[in-house]
Amino acid sequence: MTDRKDPAKSSSKDPAPNEKGAGSAKQSMGGPSAKPRAARPKRSLIERAATALGSGTSSDDEGVRNLATADRLDAKIDATEALVASIPENVNKAAEYALRGKLPQPPQGATATPENLDATASTITESNESEKNGAKAAPGKNLNQGPLLKHRADSLGRALTTNQGVPVGDNQNSLRAGLRGPTLLEDFILREKITHFDHERIPERVVHARGSGAHGYFECTEDITSLTKAAPFAKVGKRTPVFVRFSTVAGERGSADTVRDTRGFAVKFYTDEGNWDLVGNNIPVFFIQDPMKFPDVVHAVKPEPHHQMPQASSAHDTFWDFISLMPESMHHIMWQMSDRAIPRSYRTMQGFGVHTFRLVNEAGQATLVKFHWTPVLGTHSLDWDEAVKLSGADPDFHRRDLWEAIEGGAFPEYLLQIQTFTEAEAEAWSFDVLDATKIVPEELAPLRTVGRLVLNRNPDNFFAETEQVAFCTQHIVPGIDFTNDPLLQGRNFSYLDTQLTRLGGPNFHEIPINAPVAEIHNNQRDGFHRQTINRGRVNYEPNSLAGGCPFQAGARGFTSVAERLLAQQATTEPTKLRGKPEKFADHYTQARLFWASQTPIEREHIARAFRFELTRVQTQAIRERMVAMVRNVDEGLAARVAADLGMQLPEPLSVVAPPVKDPEVAVSGGLSLFARPGDGRILGRRVAILLADGVSGAAAGALYDALLTAGAVPRYVGERLGVVRTAEGDELPVEVTFETAPSVLFDAAALPTGAGAAALTRDGLAVEFVQLQYRHCKPLLVPTSAASLAAAAGVKAAAAGAGEDPGLLVLPDDAVAASAPAFVKAIALHRAWQRQTEPPAV
Repeated sequence: MTDRKDPAKSSSKDPAPNEKGAGSAKQSMGGPSAKPRAARPKRSLIERAATALGSGTSSDDEGVRNLATADRLDAKIDATEALVASIPENVNKAAEYALRGKLPQPPQGATATPENLDATASTITESNESEKNGAKAAPGKNLNQGPLLKHRADSLGRALTTNQGVPVGDNQNSLRAGLRGPTLLEDFILREKITHFDHERIPERVVHARGSGAHGYFECTEDITSLTKAAPFAKVGKRTPVFVRFSTVAGERGSADTVRDTRGFAVKFYTDEGNWDLVGNNIPVFFIQDPMKFPDVVHAVKPEPHHQMPQASSAHDTFWDFISLMPESMHHIMWQMSDRAIPRSYRTMQGFGVHTFRLVNEAGQATLVKFHWTPVLGTHSLDWDEAVKLSGADPDFHRRDLWEAIEGGAFPEYLLQIQTFTEAEAEAWSFDVLDATKIVPEELAPLRTVGRLVLNRNPDNFFAETEQVAFCTQHIVPGIDFTNDPLLQGRNFSYLDTQLTRLGGPNFHEIPINAPVAEIHNNQRDGFHRQTINRGRVNYEPNSLAGGCPFQAGARGFTSVAERLLAQQATTEPTKLRGKPEKFADHYTQARLFWASQTPIEREHIARAFRFELTRVQTQAIRERMVAMVRNVDEGLAARVAADLGMQLPEPLSVVAPPVKDPEVAVSGGLSLFARPGDGRILGRRVAILLADGVSGAAAGALYDALLTAGAVPRYVGERLGVVRTAEGDELPVEVTFETAPSVLFDAAALPTGAGAAALTRDGLAVEFVQLQYRHCKPLLVPTSAASLAAAAGVKAAAAGAGEDPGLLVLPDDAVAASAPAFVKAIALHRAWQRQTEPPAV
């Protein structure tokens, strides 16, 4: 090999004739080499690769750098040639076609590995590191994805800076021309701060705008690999990180939590094969069957456009006008008028995937599935009167409850349960599983527990995480697939389209909360707010310039279930049409099933909900039409609602298809809230311990400690902040007052033991506190010394002695300190609905 001369020593010599033009031009332009490639002897690929990987190209010595750069560019060119030559043709092209009657099966893409990584680089200067650039990209890695750790910021011990990192010397005053002079336009710190503030809000969600979120994990508890190859179910014990967002549907971002409404229950699984979004609700059926009607139902339930009222409420004319003309909505309305629509907490609320999906195993075999989330603490609701008062006392009640429970270590937990069934079973049923207004009764497909969801971390920043999280029903992973449910197909389009507008473009997946833990490798580029800096010159597939990468995954990637039309469909239906299957036309059988499955207390609440909602409707004809629709569900319910609305019972609304005469299931116990009382724990339940001067400190303290140990949130409640003097001569702190923490904020209450209770009978707020605890059927502990306070509030203590009211504990004073286990048991029942009266007792 010819020896090279040091360029620094030979720079004064004239270049060879064949070097003058190109060499001089490259030097004047700052080019990488002082000599044309043809004039330099070639070294072996291995030698040049070694030089390329060395530090010569970043040397401070210009001569060393020029020589190393020339070698590196040579090596890049040769490696590129070799890489391209190793993929002489698209060997997988034939696999795209159904040749000789064989269905196409996508193979893994053909790839080749470069002998020199510079072959696929955007630039050979990528190894020039800095505090901003860091190291060059690791082969086959996308470090922009992964844990949120690198996106989190903590300003402890740090000075204020601008968004460009410039330290801010004065954050109190804008720049002025003199102390009383005008503010100067040159104050870039003020302009940046105000401009960012002016643009801090993004468009809110059209629906589900009011939400709360939390991080956690999903743990697989049963082996279902025979049913699905989905990553979260790969093995028992596997944990997959999740982010969950709970929400109301109709209200705007600033509306109240405790309105009567459907609730969203959306779970983002960050699996090692990509993100899976299970975007569900707390009601297992939807209002409509076809996505064409989705804008209509949302427009109808939203505030009326001429005056933007009412907020977060379905109790108005436009909603019920639409519903009364859409009989397919009747099943959902029965759920929405039930206590399901006013949950006590997100922690005691069921979730449903709504649609029928498919599970797909490694062999490509598909099983139909419905997804259910069941809270371990049971399914519990609010009383409507209580929910209305809560909207005023604490419009953030559900949001606060979720945050405080997680912050206090009472981590919400849910079981993931599935219903699975075959295509043949589904075809035999009297309802269509592709109809989103129908459920599959548990009696036909029992629930099977396959995992648990635990929420154990609150977000660091509401906007960055809860508000910017983007759920899309189309986000599924290998092992999960869609069905032809028309509403699901419409949602698949709608959700993605919504995020493009709400989050500013197609790169919303790069917002940290949306970024998968699985790396992203594709040829999508550019667009608003792009974060990834892609290496290399290739942004298409197939290619050879990048060694065929990224390549299609073939059999290990996502593949849709191969579906064949039923022979009957193939012969009787045109290829394209607009319409619905015949079973979709039965609008009332499952609404009847829901009503028949409710307890007397729940039926009473449904009737009251119809009365309230329809009383708010101003148009008489709409009220009549709605009652006529209810007659197709239950005559007794329709008669009760008609009487409550002061109208004659109208003729039943006509039906498209008669309800099924003998349905597979007439009563389903699992449809009642009382079917899932929970595991007996009282985690996060708020319990008031009433205080007044003269209270027994020993009894109050014993209750407080026992409730705290049980995971509840006890609070000492009194007339004024400060302390009360106990009977023992000590002091107890009043944590909250009757004025600022009314009864509806608590799940149970213990009246004071000792001489102080009588004094509270003269405090109207204290009497009202006890009265509403009793009226809302909450557990009450009443010591003998508090009998006068209980009587003033209308508490019927005799009911406790007769055993008619399990939520009322009337005890001698000396038994209160030891009553905690019985009190905890009563609180776990949630309510003593037996004491509810219509109308409410005074």
